[in-house]
Amino acid sequence: MASATDLLDPQQFKCSICLDVFAKPVSLSCGHNFCKACVTKYWDECEEYNCPMCKKSFEKRPDVCVNTLISEVVAAHFKMAVHVKAAGSNHHNQEEGAALCDFCPGTKLKALKSCLVCLASFCETHLEPHQRAAALKRHKLINPVENLEDRICKKHDKLLDLYCRTEQLCVCVMCTEHKGHETVPVEEEYERRKVQLGKRIPEYQEMIEQRRRKVKEIERSVEEGKTVAEKEIAEWAEAVANLMASVRTKQDELIPIEEKQKAAEKQAEECITELEQEITELQRRSSEMEHLSHAEDHLQLLQRLPSVFSSPHAKDLSDIPVRTHLHRPRLGLAVAQLEKTIAQEVQRILVQEDLENLAIDVRLRLMQQLYTVDVTLDPDTAHPRLIVSGDGKQVTRGDKYQQLPDNPKRFNRYRFVLGREGFTSGRFYYEVEVEGEDWRLGVFKESVNKKGGLSLSAKDGYWFIRGNKTTSSGVKLSWKQNMSKVGVFVDHEEGIVSFYHVEAKDHIYSFTGCTFTEKIYPVFSPSLVYSNKASLRITALR
Repeated sequence: MASATDLLDPQQFKCSICLDVFAKPVSLSCGHNFCKACVTKYWDECEEYNCPMCKKSFEKRPDVCVNTLISEVVAAHFKMAVHVKAAGSNHHNQEEGAALCDFCPGTKLKALKSCLVCLASFCETHLEPHQRAAALKRHKLINPVENLEDRICKKHDKLLDLYCRTEQLCVCVMCTEHKGHETVPVEEEYERRKVQLGKRIPEYQEMIEQRRRKVKEIERSVEEGKTVAEKEIAEWAEAVANLMASVRTKQDELIPIEEKQKAAEKQAEECITELEQEITELQRRSSEMEHLSHAEDHLQLLQRLPSVFSSPHAKDLSDIPVRTHLHRPRLGLAVAQLEKTIAQEVQRILVQEDLENLAIDVRLRLMQQLYTVDVTLDPDTAHPRLIVSGDGKQVTRGDKYQQLPDNPKRFNRYRFVLGREGFTSGRFYYEVEVEGEDWRLGVFKESVNKKGGLSLSAKDGYWFIRGNKTTSSGVKLSWKQNMSKVGVFVDHEEGIVSFYHVEAKDHIYSFTGCTFTEKIYPVFSPSLVYSNKASLRITALR
């Protein structure tokens, strides 16, 4: 038998102002009922207090309270709980995560439709009144969904049936704070965004394929590089051994091809790991987009779309080098230059007591004779706390800021100064006298950010060492004795930045596998510590 509430006309429980089901209904002395928010807003905008329905006037603004009886009837008849747990393990009609009928007694059947006016879900049996009654036929039915309460404005208790394009969120008709914004029906925005999704999915698929191809290229280049490195190591070992035999000394060091290959392999592994992570994230987003593109639920698509549409942190594939082999050193030219230099210096070198550093000594002399450049500091790039000498050869850490023009070239956070000359090719070498343990020496790429924070990482184009015995890559260094002069050597074609302990004739460290895609500049920093007034001086070489 039908209950008393089944015989009630749903139109009796609609506010005549907003034409929606009562939300916190209040009753006036004339007998008419309205949503509390609706009648309050109505009186806020009127000069006289009267009934919006019959226009009965009141001497003063009525003190209205929620009619609990009407509120309970509305809640029982139109806003029953949506999310119902399965009761018992033998409910064969229920499905995992499926919306259930809110009106089934006992075992809940799977819902066939959800009503956005009644805020309830109905099985086939309980949906029949919506298909028969004229008033209920006007209700908005959608495919069954859970959590219908998420579709109601928490502030006004109204249906979220509008989309604010200005703030990119769903709102109700009572959200006056969005007045003046560009708002459209959720259905219209749903169709527009669904078209956008259809365009984005192929883009993500192409990004995934590009990264898969790049991973295969890198893996292939690593394998080829191993073979080339083994051959080059053997060639260099033989060449250096023969050369050292001519001056009766032992071989001290091979050109670090193996170190370069290991660095390339490590870089390739890191790149592969990063690309595989991007592939996983892009696949997740692509799958979510594919799912949303088939969704019929307008609100679900619009609410989940901002997180899906946010730009992924995707690596620029054009910045990833794929080197099928290490650049072959110019063996003939290098050997000829070494033989010529050693022939001139062999008599002097052989009388020295210490022959351990012969190879480094020869290398340093070659760089000093063949690749030395005249480096001058550019005062227009110097941080205001750095003092550059008049001849541009010395920089000192000052104790206060100087009043200098703020031009685009000047560092304003980190205490650096660049060389005036930049380099785009070839080899160059220079030496710098250092003080203390807080200095920094090396080279920067031209596009370094001079007006804010820097990553100061080699992978971002900052190749330098510190006086505290570390590199910009975080590698710990060591040298046997105090150092007062550092040699800096750059091979643009080979992608190498090397540092030498000039007094000890010792190799400190080399960045290998560097990619110089733009002009690079020598960089200097005497100290970052406020109390340290140390200086750096570029020395002249004959």
